[in-house]
Amino acid sequence: MKLVRRFLVLGLLCTAVVWSFGQEAGAAAPASPARAAEQANLSTQAAAAVASGVAEPRTPDFLEHLVDLVLALFDVRSSGNTPTHYGIAALFLVGSFLLRRVVTTLLFGLLRRFSAKTATTLDDKMFHAMEAPVATLITVAGAVAALKVLKLSDTGDRTLMYASTVAFSLAVFWLLLRAFNALLDHAQEVAVKKQLGIAAFMPWIKKSLVVVFVVFGVLMIAQSLGADVKAFLAGLGLGGLAFALAAQDTIANIFGSVVVAIDQPFKLGETVRIGAEVGTIEDIGLRSTKIRKLDRSLMVIPNKSVAGENITNLSRFNGRRVEQVLGLTYNTKAEQMEELVGEVRRLLLAEAEIDPTSVTVYFRDFSASSMDIWIVFNVKDPDFHKHMALRQRLNLAFMRAIEARGLSMAFPTQTLYLEGAVARQLAGERSRA
Repeated sequence: MKLVRRFLVLGLLCTAVVWSFGQEAGAAAPASPARAAEQANLSTQAAAAVASGVAEPRTPDFLEHLVDLVLALFDVRSSGNTPTHYGIAALFLVGSFLLRRVVTTLLFGLLRRFSAKTATTLDDKMFHAMEAPVATLITVAGAVAALKVLKLSDTGDRTLMYASTVAFSLAVFWLLLRAFNALLDHAQEVAVKKQLGIAAFMPWIKKSLVVVFVVFGVLMIAQSLGADVKAFLAGLGLGGLAFALAAQDTIANIFGSVVVAIDQPFKLGETVRIGAEVGTIEDIGLRSTKIRKLDRSLMVIPNKSVAGENITNLSRFNGRRVEQVLGLTYNTKAEQMEELVGEVRRLLLAEAEIDPTSVTVYFRDFSASSMDIWIVFNVKDPDFHKHMALRQRLNLAFMRAIEARGLSMAFPTQTLYLEGAVARQLAGERSRA
């Protein structure tokens, strides 16, 4: 980048020297009748523009000084279009094409070789993006300079000024837009490479910024052409209010997407629960978020709803907590229960995947139909499949420990005590059977 700055400084110095030399030549040599007539015409047009309240667009002063310098060097004093005028115009055109070839081949070739040695790829993208607009700027400058050599009518002069203003503005705007796009592409590439949460939002962030940049560029070009941009923007007040009322849902979704981009509760490919819905994030747009549900159907949720709902990210576990209850029948003895509790604790502490400080095993409750052993522990690895394999291994070990002690798991049961005639009738039927 230091080399780029040196080239820019060198270019500015050359421009200043040529401009100063043109000033001195113009002051030392008498002005040609053609240039005097043209300047008088421009002064008249400028006075008329000031009187009408409209700003007259102007081409870059550098080209005018350059044309004056070349005309003075060739001692051109005729007010008409002579063969010398046409020759000088052709010289400007040929010179611009040669300069364009030199800049694109030599200068940008040198910059590309320099950028290939750097660690970052931003300079490679930036030089590639700037090459075509810079070549266009050189061509436009040569064409405008060639036309300014010739004597044009008043309408032609005005047309040339407007056309050159538009051409230079578009070329500069194209240069800035390509550089801006290269910068955003590099930012997206870095975000994806480093797996940043904002990487999923970079496509629509880029689109939004480019739209704002284009609108700003159009307004600047209109301002350079003499349009009253301030009055236009002021006139958008009532129209903008009506548009905001008509598009309030869309605006709410856009603000919702901004909230999602700032908070970054999820990214592409993650499994989340939004409200009561569970699915995998497939796309995050400016208006909505697309979720692939567990039944493989696609659900589209407006971003304003996403921003207002409770979001549980099921892909960002830093571990897993397990809580379960082993219910034994009421014929279990106290000694057997105490021994089983110790065995369950030993089985849990023997697993390397379990945090030993989180293991909790107690005979906790006398429930309606079971005697309950309460088990709590934390698993270090959040991977779902490893977690389920551990649960299965432990449950089988619990079953073997219970069976080895002659105990059995409880299930919901009820005991009914009957009295009176119904009890005697059932007892008689039992005795007959």
